Amino acid sequence: MSLRFRLALIILVPLILISTVAGYWRFTVARQTAEVLFDRTLLASSLAIARDIASSGGDALSETTRDLMRDTSGGQIFYHVNGPDGVYVTGYATPPVAPGGNTQTVGSPMFFQAVYRGQDVRVVRLREASDFEGISGYSLVTVWQTFDGRHQFVRDLAVRAILLMASLVLTVAVVVWLGINFGLRPLTELQTAISRRSSDDLARIQRPLPKEIRGIVSTLNTLFDQLERAIKSKDVFISDAAHQLRNPIAGVLSMAEAVRSATTPEDTVERTNELIDAARHASRLANQMLSYERARAGSPAGKGITFDLVEIAGEVAARNCPRISIRGCDLELTLPGSPILFEGEPVLVAEAIENLLENALKHAGPSLSRIRISVVRHENSAEISVSDDGRGIRWEDRSRAFDRFSQIEPGEGSGLGLSIVETVVKNHGGTVVLENVDIGTCITLRFPIRAS
Repeated sequence: MSLRFRLALIILVPLILISTVAGYWRFTVARQTAEVLFDRTLLASSLAIARDIASSGGDALSETTRDLMRDTSGGQIFYHVNGPDGVYVTGYATPPVAPGGNTQTVGSPMFFQAVYRGQDVRVVRLREASDFEGISGYSLVTVWQTFDGRHQFVRDLAVRAILLMASLVLTVAVVVWLGINFGLRPLTELQTAISRRSSDDLARIQRPLPKEIRGIVSTLNTLFDQLERAIKSKDVFISDAAHQLRNPIAGVLSMAEAVRSATTPEDTVERTNELIDAARHASRLANQMLSYERARAGSPAGKGITFDLVEIAGEVAARNCPRISIRGCDLELTLPGSPILFEGEPVLVAEAIENLLENALKHAGPSLSRIRISVVRHENSAEISVSDDGRGIRWEDRSRAFDRFSQIEPGEGSGLGLSIVETVVKNHGGTVVLENVDIGTCITLRFPIRAS
């Protein structure tokens, strides 16, 4: 359903309902008004007839009374007059009979409905003191009229009211439709402007708009900004990936050619080992880049599954303990006695801890003899720290330690380990702190948790 049609329904349906109720009310009022007016006409006719009969002794009606009876809008008026002795004086024979008989208060008109010659009629009967040819008493004047005139009068009033209201509703409908079209013109113009954009045009919408749709446009601009940043980030990632993988792939290719051109078995073995090392380096770099992109696109804080940070840290330590021992290093693990429940992505958090261990093994230098993993719970946060006793990071180099593809000193790493760690922690609403320690390096991951 279009917005125009919906707005028209919202406005016109109540208007039509109100018009229908008003039309019914107008019909009821017209019917009541017709009853009052026609009853007054009958009463005026009965009074005029009673006056004329009294003044003429029952001989004739005056011209004025005849005009009144002829010109009434309710059609023909019938009448019947009985004298003081109950004798018929003048008028039509066999008048309608009142439901309660002939008992009636003198001077007070009686209105009732009856049937006269197969038609429903409205009757008024008036009893008054009179004197006919020396006979004093009470005369009885009965005047009646069919309902045809009343019904026609009511129908005319109702038709006029219906036509008036229909014209009003139709006029309002036209005005509302034109007004809706005019009011929605900024939306249609906005739609036209957006439809003319190309797929790579994500610039902010900047045009005068009614305040009712500014919120929608503001949200749309925010979405455009986020989408543009995401696309730029993807472009940067692809560019970095192409740049960073170029040399390792070239190295793998040159090593493969060297293996093919080897002249002795010893040469072949040596160059094959070099090829394997080059392939491992390229594979590690590709995996690190994919891990970084996956971490960057991870779920926001407060979404994911609930897991135990203590259990994750223990699993990472157990998984890496053999290769740390091969390096001749000790691995110390300090865990609290109770679980620390956290909501997020356990695989990414484990990968962040593992990257810290990998970073220590690759960059701590020959003096490395101990790596320590500790988990500490505070009131509203949990901290996972990975420290070593290696050569550490110089204070002046700390600002670029977390940059992508950045290595403080040349080595076999990809320069993405700490960037992955920082991205994972930020996606979980936490922070990464490079602690100021005297010996080695200590990096703490701080995650927000609910107070227990």
